[in-house]
Amino acid sequence: MKSNKVQSMLTHQYVINDPLHQLFDAVSAISVQGYDEQRRVIYWNKASELLYGYSKEEATGQKIEDLIIPKPIQHHVIAAHSDWIKNGVEIPAGEITLRNKTNEDVTVFSSHVMFTNQYNTKQMYCIDVDLTDVRQAQAHALLKDNMLETIFEAIPDLYFLMDESGKILDYHASNPKNLYVPPSQLIGQNIAHLLPEEVADKFRTNIVKLSQQKGIITFEYSLDLPHGSVYFEARINHLPQYNQVVAIIRDITEQYQSAEVIRHQAYFDTLTSLPNRFLALERLSQMLIEAERNNQQAAVFFLDIDDFKKVNDTLGHEVGDKLLIKAAARLQKVLRKEDTVGRLGGDEFIVLLRGLNAENSALAVAENLLNTFRDPFKIDGRELILTTSIGIAMYPENGNSASDILRNADTAMYQAKALGRNTFSFFTTEMNLIMQRRLEIEEQMRGALERNEFEIHYQPQLDTKSKTVIGAEALLRWHNSVLGNITPDEFIPIAEHTGLIVPIGKYVIEQALSFLNTWQTSHQQNYTISVNLSPRQFRDKQFISFIKQALVTANVRPESLDLEITEGVLMRAQSYIQEALVEINNLGIKLAMDDFGTGYSSISYLRQYPFDELKIDRSFIQGIADNKADSDLVKATIAMSHSLGLTVVAEGVETEEQLKMLKALKCNFVQGYYYSKALPAQQLLEFSVH
Repeated sequence: MKSNKVQSMLTHQYVINDPLHQLFDAVSAISVQGYDEQRRVIYWNKASELLYGYSKEEATGQKIEDLIIPKPIQHHVIAAHSDWIKNGVEIPAGEITLRNKTNEDVTVFSSHVMFTNQYNTKQMYCIDVDLTDVRQAQAHALLKDNMLETIFEAIPDLYFLMDESGKILDYHASNPKNLYVPPSQLIGQNIAHLLPEEVADKFRTNIVKLSQQKGIITFEYSLDLPHGSVYFEARINHLPQYNQVVAIIRDITEQYQSAEVIRHQAYFDTLTSLPNRFLALERLSQMLIEAERNNQQAAVFFLDIDDFKKVNDTLGHEVGDKLLIKAAARLQKVLRKEDTVGRLGGDEFIVLLRGLNAENSALAVAENLLNTFRDPFKIDGRELILTTSIGIAMYPENGNSASDILRNADTAMYQAKALGRNTFSFFTTEMNLIMQRRLEIEEQMRGALERNEFEIHYQPQLDTKSKTVIGAEALLRWHNSVLGNITPDEFIPIAEHTGLIVPIGKYVIEQALSFLNTWQTSHQQNYTISVNLSPRQFRDKQFISFIKQALVTANVRPESLDLEITEGVLMRAQSYIQEALVEINNLGIKLAMDDFGTGYSSISYLRQYPFDELKIDRSFIQGIADNKADSDLVKATIAMSHSLGLTVVAEGVETEEQLKMLKALKCNFVQGYYYSKALPAQQLLEFSVH
């Protein structure tokens, strides 16, 4: 500026009203710290106190590595900060685990910016978002892509010194192209006379306000300039001792445009560009209000792509992402413009249908949605055939609130899965009762081991020739004080789904081996014990070492343990499953295929994996005396197994006629109610065949 005194005043005004720190102080939900070139704290906002436990007074002057950086990464942090100061190498934003005052881990998404202040001194600001908090995690998604741009705008590049009427006394423009008129026309002119009427009116109105109130007044406006539309933020302040007004104007075009990007990221899924969960649920609430007002029906569809996890596991997440994009596009093509399809997360989608007159309308849409998945998805030279399961909840029949409708649609979707997938299901009261039962079982199961509610029963297995007991199958039983007796058919799938099958499975193996030692010692017989394994147990990296230790602890020989798996385990075709089966075989533990005959490709698995035993499913044994097809199948299965060197066990033997036929067919062993149901350990010790 021409006047050094005015320039000094402006500099002083900027320092006192530092917009950067004012903004940080206002953002109480996000932790912001400032550090000087020696990594000492120069700024520490309230959110930093809450997140890290250090007060502003405790933190100020301390080095970052002495406050919140764990020792293993202190060297890297110091080096990275130095590299930025000296070489301009920016520290990338990312997830990092720091520590608080009580030396506890604090995982944050940390972004950084280097700011050179008016004294040409570099200051680094860290913006940390606590990833353990869901709301802050949502804020982090916005912060990741846009927060730095909107917070750290360039220093305002237009300055005006005016009298109280708005006449320009002096100016400075670091970017002259943002001036609305040529510089030669500024001095001595009233700023309101140089601008379009709408913008001029904002300046006149706010300059008048300055004489009536203290403090800075901020407002925004836009101008159509030769290089395009430009958005500005004006900050004006009164200098009453000089009867002057200072205006600091910055170009916020990028900020304004970023706001649109932020809005899109806040409300739309970044992968598919569909409305995200937040926007979809907001539209659901609006749809229900509209339906109530117009006395109309509405429908909510909850969609889940069947076996999507297999795509990710076998072909990779990149192919999975491409599949989700194509699936989203297909869903959009089926729906009307007034309907909504959104992505809730993962492979789950929601469809909102408004203004329905009858359930048949929802039915037609459901059929169209199923049909749209019938054509193969062509991705990277592959043709993938996937299906979807759809749950449908109707308003007002299935609920009046957004949460009720969504929950019921979710319940209906699980019912569609249970029906065999690639179908849809409307919500019913009975379905809700089933889901409530499932949730109750899951809740009670979480403490069942600690409460000693599980018990192992053992069903004897007998030699068909000698009619002597050769071993038993360990079967889990559960009695809960709240729910009573719960059948394995109910709780085992839930345990598998929640992952609780892993600790429960270990409990079964330990208990079964311990009993086997007692049983063998008591009867001086080389009994075997059979234990069922679930697919989830194979994912446990410590599974094989656990079995080794369990055998040692129970003092049981490996060949006395028989591990049973179903075809469902093998269908996953995971390398770790094959490796585990080979290790089990190498240990000398027997391997049995359970429920043989219920799958479509079991024979190939018998050739591929080192099985010792085959168990024929009870559904075939029940019909051998009455159904020639079942009889022929069992006969062929036994002959085939013996040709492969496998021992055969028949499950579910309940009549003498069945036993005689199995003996004639040279089935090795049998188990079932003909001899005994599953018995508690003590009763099996006393069991004998009469």
